[in-house]
Amino acid sequence: MGKDMFDKGFEIRKAVLGAEFVEKSFASADDFNRPMQELVTEYCWGAVWGRETLDRKTRSMLNLAMLASLNRPHELKMHVKGAIRNGVTKDEIREVLLQVAIYAGVPAGVDAFRNAREALQEIGA
Repeated sequence: MGKDMFDKGFEIRKAVLGAEFVEKSFASADDFNRPMQELVTEYCWGAVWGRETLDRKTRSMLNLAMLASLNRPHELKMHVKGAIRNGVTKDEIREVLLQVAIYAGVPAGVDAFRNAREALQEIGA
């Protein structure tokens, strides 16, 4: 893909997750994890998030459902904050997580609500 896709992904990633968070992730990267940061930025954020068929709000809601279902609390918290930046409301987040509880199981829903609540409190939402 190349530098153009990486640059596109870097800008989208900063817009969704916050410039400070993304820049800190790259600044703290070392020889071991830098390739992962680059891969995620280029392919996840550039090649996929950079597509125009789905808007960022929709992508955020999909990510919340998938991350909650997969029980990935760190990523879920990060994407709750990003979802708010992308215009997802607290009510919409709640509805996504209720859907998760039904289709992925109540324990996944309970954990997702706890982690989402913590993330929302961290940003004062």
